Amino acid sequence: MSSERFPSIIVFDVNETLLDIDTLTPFFTRVFGKQNVLREWFAQLVLYSQTMTLSGLYTPFGEIGIGTLQMIADIRQVTLTESDIDEFKERMSALPAHPDAAPALTRLRDAGFRLVTLTNSASSASPTPLEKAGLSQFFEQHFSVETVSKFKPAPETYQMVADTLDVDTSDLCLVACHLWDTIGAQAVGCRGAFLTRPYNEMLSAPNVPVPNLIASDLSTLADQIVGEKHG
Repeated sequence: MSSERFPSIIVFDVNETLLDIDTLTPFFTRVFGKQNVLREWFAQLVLYSQTMTLSGLYTPFGEIGIGTLQMIADIRQVTLTESDIDEFKERMSALPAHPDAAPALTRLRDAGFRLVTLTNSASSASPTPLEKAGLSQFFEQHFSVETVSKFKPAPETYQMVADTLDVDTSDLCLVACHLWDTIGAQAVGCRGAFLTRPYNEMLSAPNVPVPNLIASDLSTLADQIVGEKHG
């Protein structure tokens, strides 16, 4: 690690990092008969959100989520009903927190870190998903990429957080369980803290930034962050 002062602001990704998308598995199993279709859907959602940004276009994340769900249904020749889509939207808006989220956030808050979120999802009326999950109170501010109409890992998304908080990107550490997210953050000068939840791992290839911190659960990652502050 560098001897430079560790960032005082921790920026959290939301979906899968804090909120458990695996609770969508029963829906995918019921509709498609296979639970691993959840991962196929999520990968397509990320792919097409990034494709929109690279193409200079923007559609809200939730709309792309519904679109990719319908696309996969068409590919698999499965008929989606309106009630299916309504159930999906309801489940997406009420994802529970991972068990390690609240303890880790408490640890970081008590250690004096400023905590904010940055999500690809559009902002929503109260109660928000984070409010429903019981995590909203840990954060001083919530950022959505809709402000810049670009999805992570576009540089503008992380820069927006720094600009709004009137700090440099070097004052930010992004916590995410998606390596593409930490890569984007590190590319603009943030620190990267990578959470290796299931279905997420390191990518070993030339010029791929190695995260500054890596752990398999948020509690361990929080301990590492606190240790960097006092180290």
